[in-house]
Amino acid sequence: MSATSAPPSRPRRRRQRRRWLVPAAIVVGAVILVGGLWYESQAHAWFASKGGSVTVQVAKGETAASVVDRLATKGVIGSSAAFSLYATFHGWPAVQPGAYTLAKGSTFAEVASTLSTAPNTTTLVVPAGFTLREVVARLATQESPSFVASFRTALHDGSVTSPFQPTGSTSLEGLVAPGAYLIPPTTSARQVVASMVSRFVTMAASVGLTPTSTHLGHDAYAMVTMASIVEKEGYLARNMPKVATVIYNRLSDHMPLQMDSTVLYALHQDGGTVTHAMLQTPSPYNSYLTAGLPPTPICVVSSTALAAVVHPPAGTWLYFTVVDKTGTEAFSTTFSEQLANEKLAAERGL
Repeated sequence: MSATSAPPSRPRRRRQRRRWLVPAAIVVGAVILVGGLWYESQAHAWFASKGGSVTVQVAKGETAASVVDRLATKGVIGSSAAFSLYATFHGWPAVQPGAYTLAKGSTFAEVASTLSTAPNTTTLVVPAGFTLREVVARLATQESPSFVASFRTALHDGSVTSPFQPTGSTSLEGLVAPGAYLIPPTTSARQVVASMVSRFVTMAASVGLTPTSTHLGHDAYAMVTMASIVEKEGYLARNMPKVATVIYNRLSDHMPLQMDSTVLYALHQDGGTVTHAMLQTPSPYNSYLTAGLPPTPICVVSSTALAAVVHPPAGTWLYFTVVDKTGTEAFSTTFSEQLANEKLAAERGL
């Protein structure tokens, strides 16, 4: 090789690679830094909107990842993907079936802590046919004694009112709707009762009953009272319309209602055989001894029972009795027809 030959080019290529490596490292570092800041902002909810809460119902067998996805769409957390990364290092919470209430803009640690414990939101199920006394008893198995005491008070002290209540009444018997009610940790007993009353007003309106409704000379509160008797006496939806007609007919004819359900209500009993001695119970709710309707409804009513009273079918029936084991009731106009139906029921072992 001569002294004037050009130097090898390999060192120049190494210098060119080094010139590219520096900015590439800067870019990678910036990406890591930005990604880290983004993750930390999500994990600690630095810029999240606060205020309000969300309740989610977790189904049996539902995964924590599915719950987290829903929490992200509802604004409890900002990103389910970031939470998945968090769970990779800290573990997924062992979520249980039930209702959870979480604040919007929660940190990942707060969400994980809440989902790792038992559901923090009570679900109170109120069936049609329950009395307020039974509703309180059910709640007592789910909530603290102090909450239950406040709930019981709100049902009777007039702090929550219904537009269906007559003047001077403070009882909400029959004026709360059936259904499931979620009770988050921050909800007061009074708020729960208010929601039950509000839902009843909506349900009544759906079948055409408003606080100013009347039918055959009976005001709206009387119609709710009738519906509560229909609920207890009709048992099944298919029986309820004709039971409503029986009640209207008996009242129109100034006959005693003679409904066993009203006697049982006076005795704080739900169902069972009514004995001769029980029929002698002195009470304004004993419709064998007291004419007209009882002073208040006797249970939570369904929309079906309300509709039966608002839209009763035409008929002359005055009596009814169960005639088969499925609960079907037979209706009659005369007492002799009633006796024949009772004989049929006895022959069928009822």
